[in-house]
Amino acid sequence: MSEAPVVEAQTSIDISEILLRIPHRYPFLLVDRAEEYRQSESIVGIKCVTINEPFFQGHFPDYAVMPGVLIVEAMAQTGAVLMSKSLNVDRAGKTILFTSLDNCRFRHPVRPGDVLRMNVRVVRARGGLFKFEGKALVGDKTAAEAEFAAMLVETP
Repeated sequence: MSEAPVVEAQTSIDISEILLRIPHRYPFLLVDRAEEYRQSESIVGIKCVTINEPFFQGHFPDYAVMPGVLIVEAMAQTGAVLMSKSLNVDRAGKTILFTSLDNCRFRHPVRPGDVLRMNVRVVRARGGLFKFEGKALVGDKTAAEAEFAAMLVETP
């Protein structure tokens, strides 16, 4: 008797799927791809930071630094991708909204040319409400870390 072939779950998510999963678009889409997706458990979001980002024109012209709130937003968008895929959300009539932010710390600047890796882990999930821990890294340096939550809501 032969054994059934082992089917590995998809663990990477490309930009095409991200665009299907969350409503964000340029200039506010802050996740280029995702890796290491584990349903309802964890994900790693990737943002390739370039000098072409519109926020660098004013933050700061002589020493370009990605605003901390946008690093946190990138982590939140990564969490939304995880939620959307885990719950198999149909975006028509539903949106995932950021609901809380706790214990946020900024540790290292993110600059043009950096690859920002957002490690996001589910702490708790119940229905359409997820609580996360996130850490944004540039290489082996922690740029930011935070706990945050998001929920799935009906939209008109």
